[in-house]
Amino acid sequence: MRTQVAIIGSGPAGLLLSLLLAKAGIETVIVERKSRDYVLSRIRAGVLEQGSVGLFDSVGVSGRLHAEGFIHEGFALAFDGAKHRVDLASHVGKTVTVYGQTEITRDMMDARLERGLTTIYDADDVAIHDFDTDHPNVTYVQDGVTHTINADFIAGCDGFHGVCRKSVPEGAIETFERVYPFGWLGILAHTPPVDHELIYANHADGFALCSMRSANLSRYYVQCPLTDKVEDWSDDRFWDTLRTRLPDSVAENLITGPPIEKSIAPLRSFVAEPLRFGRLFMAGDAAHIVPPTGAKGLNLAMGDVHYLSEALIEFYHGKSEAALDTYSDKALARIWKAERFSWYLTSLMHTFPETGPFGRKMQIAELGYVFSSDAAMTTVAENYVGLPY
Repeated sequence: MRTQVAIIGSGPAGLLLSLLLAKAGIETVIVERKSRDYVLSRIRAGVLEQGSVGLFDSVGVSGRLHAEGFIHEGFALAFDGAKHRVDLASHVGKTVTVYGQTEITRDMMDARLERGLTTIYDADDVAIHDFDTDHPNVTYVQDGVTHTINADFIAGCDGFHGVCRKSVPEGAIETFERVYPFGWLGILAHTPPVDHELIYANHADGFALCSMRSANLSRYYVQCPLTDKVEDWSDDRFWDTLRTRLPDSVAENLITGPPIEKSIAPLRSFVAEPLRFGRLFMAGDAAHIVPPTGAKGLNLAMGDVHYLSEALIEFYHGKSEAALDTYSDKALARIWKAERFSWYLTSLMHTFPETGPFGRKMQIAELGYVFSSDAAMTTVAENYVGLPY
């Protein structure tokens, strides 16, 4: 098989890249090691920056998003027993949209299918070759037969554990990582959300987050030790812990119910650089991970895809490699700013065992400053809605 751009991974990054390139008349094939149903079963975040929504608009996959998504003009940080609102609209004139990552993934998958674009699911032993030459290729096994895709370029959109970053020669890539000493225990429940906007709670016992997927589907998280297991947390224990960590004015509105999903996720900050290795370009979780505290993971991947699609379109339409040469630096400049904000909000809202009482005092002082300074509030709002591309 021959294509112009072979994309590894059918998550949001790979799907959006394929649609942006197809709109420009550039051929793509997506190779995914899992099934379509498996990809759609992964529960992920759902806070979209305006820049991400604009990209979905540009490829015609945002109809359901605008019909079913919720526009949020603010969010809240809770501490010292009270809820304090960050007004995004008044401080920076922008909003965010709550729409599940699973749903936008489904919308983009359906669009590829409707437009006759090729996606290969259930591909075993995916490998990339010769990306340091002008003739890179991808191999995979299906039904016991090895297949080869010859391409001009390979886009590594296959996530943190994917094959693309692992294929880069040792010494050619530098990684930066912070693994946090706690995780998030999260549940998804068919219950009305406790509030019409997201609430991030700082409590002496640990962090909590109240989020939503729809008017009758809520997503809640509590900070927990990395040594905990899901089976350690009964439903009652989870709801009691969540209620304790919220201000009384919020907790009294909490409606509980049996979770339809419960899991523990570790938190890490991670960046690999550079993002280009010959004819291989990395984007999304293959290149970076952020703690979910700042809602930057999906949105940061969409920023990468914006830069990469523009570079590839310039190459094919203008026959210039200039944008390809600057893709890594341009994307990394934005990546590190988002990493900074996610690290900042994570550090501000969680309990860190090593910082003790002094660390907690510093958190409360910083939170008090944010809500007493218009400049500080604007900085938080500006970063939360997403920095420009």
